[in-house]
Amino acid sequence: MNTIKTFGELKKSDYQSKSIKDELRDNLIAKIKNKETVFQGVWGYENTVIPELERAILSRHNINLLGLRGQAKTRLARLMVQLLDEWMPIVAGSEINDDPFNPISRFATNLVAGKGDDTPISWVHRDERFAEKLATPDVTVADLIGDVDPIKAATLKLTYADDRVIHFGMIPRANRCIFVINELPDLQARIQVALFNILQEGDIQIRGFKLRMPLDVQFIFTANPEDYTNRGSIVTPLKDRIGSQILTHYPETIEIARTITEQEAKLDERQSEAIHISPLAKDLLEQISFQARESDYIDVKSGISARMSITAFENLLSTAERRALKTGDEKTLIRLSDFMGVIPSITGKLELVYEGEQEGAAFVAETLIGEAIVELFGTLFPKISKLERPDVVSPYNDVLEFFFEESGFELLDELPEKEYRAQLDSIKPLSKLIDKYQPNTPKEDTYFLMEFILWSLVEHKKLSKDRFTEGYEFKDLLGSYLSGLQ
Repeated sequence: MNTIKTFGELKKSDYQSKSIKDELRDNLIAKIKNKETVFQGVWGYENTVIPELERAILSRHNINLLGLRGQAKTRLARLMVQLLDEWMPIVAGSEINDDPFNPISRFATNLVAGKGDDTPISWVHRDERFAEKLATPDVTVADLIGDVDPIKAATLKLTYADDRVIHFGMIPRANRCIFVINELPDLQARIQVALFNILQEGDIQIRGFKLRMPLDVQFIFTANPEDYTNRGSIVTPLKDRIGSQILTHYPETIEIARTITEQEAKLDERQSEAIHISPLAKDLLEQISFQARESDYIDVKSGISARMSITAFENLLSTAERRALKTGDEKTLIRLSDFMGVIPSITGKLELVYEGEQEGAAFVAETLIGEAIVELFGTLFPKISKLERPDVVSPYNDVLEFFFEESGFELLDELPEKEYRAQLDSIKPLSKLIDKYQPNTPKEDTYFLMEFILWSLVEHKKLSKDRFTEGYEFKDLLGSYLSGLQ
């Protein structure tokens, strides 16, 4: 690209002109043969979405990615750029990336016809071969395809009958590029109709001009199934022209969800150095999203975005960081009480049904945290039965006995690290439980596990937990009930 500056020089090189769909196909074939990862940084789709996407590319199809919010639809579309050649030659000065071998605009056709092998060539990097448009109600045909430009007509002193007065829209300018329309159902039906010919024949229609411009565009559409009923739909003839419709999904395991969150969270280096987060805390954070996707309070059809876990993770670390700044601790551990700091990250991302609206978003968020604690507790410790037999000794009796003898146990939100550890260490039965059922737990992770046991006993109605201005108080359930009667 540094030496080839004219059409003649390009002809003498080994460059072969090909359509963008063939370009994507050939580069994908090469990557598969070399066992390279095609869609880097996308997790959980290895055996589902990615094979279907690769089949669609090999078939030279336009693609519709259909799925709920936060399922990496746009990420997949943007990563397809990596399947393009690094550099692409165009006729210098062309508005629509004309191929020197097959010019389609009047400007490029005339230039190649007039200058021949001396036609100047410029090069476009693959990062510039991606265009994206969010479908909104105000999008017009002129935005996407083009219209007559009266200013151009006046400047060049041309009549409206001359095709040089046309101002091309986003799609013609994305010729030989990947063009993405996000949230396709939100695009008005009359605008969708304008895409028919482009998808099938590559033609564009602008006002009364007789144009035949076989555009070479790889279309990728994204859509949310909820939009089909709430805000709009994809018109049937347009769906018929989209080669492959691929369904995306949420992470299927906690491990995959954790990988995505840790990859996407925007953290400050100082946070990572000063805050230790237990693996259990990371699992608990992801479990909240899994519980939300099954909750009766939430409209699951709208989806629970992966962004909820990402922003909650950022808020969780910021909660611990703020406490450390106030107490002067250089190092701190993530505490279970810090999870109350993630509630603002949860409430704004939930679409509640009627029952959820009645209870309130904050209540639903706290309920999800509680359900996540119960779900994980059963994987680490013996399950707690609601109806315990009197002849069976519960492994939690010593912990409950401790609280029966104590009037109350307080954990303040802004307790300095040393005092926080000392207070939890004072509950000896907690350490014994961990030594028996989770013996290989690192010392720094035991404190989160201790607090986790306390919150779990509360969720199983074995202890009571009261919130006051500066923290939480844990009590024996019967003692709490009797004090309430007094």
